[in-house]
Amino acid sequence: MTAIIDQNKIPRRALYTGETIPAVGLGTFGSDKYGPEQVAEAVYGGIKAGYRLIDCAAVYQNEDRIGEVLKRVMQEGIVERKDLFVTSKVWNDMHGEGKVLESCRKSLQDLQLSCIDLYFVHWPFPNYHAPGCDGDSRNPDSRPFSVEEFMSTWRQCEQLVNEGKVRYIGMSNMTVPKLEAVLPLCRIQPAALEMELHPGFQQPELFDYAVAHGIQPIGYCPIGSPSRPERDRTAEDIADTQMPEIVEIAERHNIHPALVCLKWAAQRGQIPIPFSVKEPQYVSNLACVTEDPLTEEEMESIRRADKNCRLIKGQVFLWAGAKGWEDLWDMEGTITC
Repeated sequence: MTAIIDQNKIPRRALYTGETIPAVGLGTFGSDKYGPEQVAEAVYGGIKAGYRLIDCAAVYQNEDRIGEVLKRVMQEGIVERKDLFVTSKVWNDMHGEGKVLESCRKSLQDLQLSCIDLYFVHWPFPNYHAPGCDGDSRNPDSRPFSVEEFMSTWRQCEQLVNEGKVRYIGMSNMTVPKLEAVLPLCRIQPAALEMELHPGFQQPELFDYAVAHGIQPIGYCPIGSPSRPERDRTAEDIADTQMPEIVEIAERHNIHPALVCLKWAAQRGQIPIPFSVKEPQYVSNLACVTEDPLTEEEMESIRRADKNCRLIKGQVFLWAGAKGWEDLWDMEGTITC
């Protein structure tokens, strides 16, 4: 029997309109390790347990199965549509004129929804890789970030809002220089920014910039993504759940270190979107933010423990002439061309 978490105990975050959404969501990226059926079953169990924010994407190749689950939970009376907050994302190969609209129509069809609550531009350029590729893969058509190309994609997202197909739009995997370039050009501002956030990679400058501009940070890899694909692993990576500060706090609270990461995320103000197909894990991932909060001293200890260790480096998106994955992230403070 799945444990059911009281909705009134789950913290919420306010979007720029004042609407509030859950402070923890359920990720659906199977990391090339779990199939669509396993992910969909976890979404079903997760919604039964109390998750109301479900983070999806076209490139995860499981939205059709998740759509069956969304229809099922509503038919079974587990939840009403108005209580769910469903996100999706347009993949990099669908940035062209009219392609964003086409991609959204497909996601709506697969998810069996008439409207998506929040629709992201998954990466800020049209560079893409084949599903399941290795870290050395490169697409010869890849190119640096272009304000003009990005805004063409964003204008289509704004059109989706106008047409009532999505309620909010968001950006993902951006940098401060890129945001500074595009935000003044946006007719509809992004409601959220999806970004890598975990104790070993806290991105304080980008986090603070988003918050200052009324953009809600949503954090992927909130526990360091131990199941991430091999293409996203390097020898220098730091495991968050093995950081001494995290382990010490976990022992003090008598919980798994992963739950310390999630408590920290929710208390800091970002929305973590952990993924698990295992019921005890996805239940505890949500329940942990409803009880036994970290102290101010513990939060400060984690803040000081930041290792600036990016795990999702994105090297498969590099273009000809790029020096390395750092070029994707504008490490010098300006947009890298």
